[in-house]
Amino acid sequence: MRSRAVKILVLDDDSDTGEVLRYLLSKEGFRVEVVTSPRAGLEMLQTRQYHILLLDLKMPEMDGIDVLKKLREKDTDIAVIIVTGYPSVDSAVASLKGGVSDYVEKPVDKEKLLAAVNKIVDEKGLLRSPEDGLLASIGARIRAERKQQELTLKQVARRTGLSVSLLSQIERAESAASVSSLFKITSALKTNLETIFRDY
Repeated sequence: MRSRAVKILVLDDDSDTGEVLRYLLSKEGFRVEVVTSPRAGLEMLQTRQYHILLLDLKMPEMDGIDVLKKLREKDTDIAVIIVTGYPSVDSAVASLKGGVSDYVEKPVDKEKLLAAVNKIVDEKGLLRSPEDGLLASIGARIRAERKQQELTLKQVARRTGLSVSLLSQIERAESAASVSSLFKITSALKTNLETIFRDY
């Protein structure tokens, strides 16, 4: 379950669909609001902060592509996932032009929906604290340096005296390396701490 609140607005004229989406996403720890009117949805998007919009295409008052165009005039950052029971090439092309992150067909497959939402959360770093970002950056740089030198975790473990398990956890940002461990790793890779911290 997601530990920090990512706010999602569901805009779908079918209230039953909206409630199903709210249920699925709320169970995963997301904060979800549902609105059935495009005009009310646009107003909410202007006055409140959301990270992701789930947008239906076929609505009587205003279709999803029009909502998307109006939204993009004021907000180019919010991630949008189109949710539609009427997929078409034209709507897919218009969605791409509007900077849509994903396109999910109805009836909604729970796994596909969650994969689309989680991909956005990960790509935008919505749940990443500064510390998480630092650990991820260090881990990625160590892994890149090790791969460039064609060294296995076992070889680095032998050179540093650290366990393969700990090295793997550091590379995957699952464990914070001590200064001592970082020094051993950089020495083994014939690099320096400045290089490891370079991307952060």
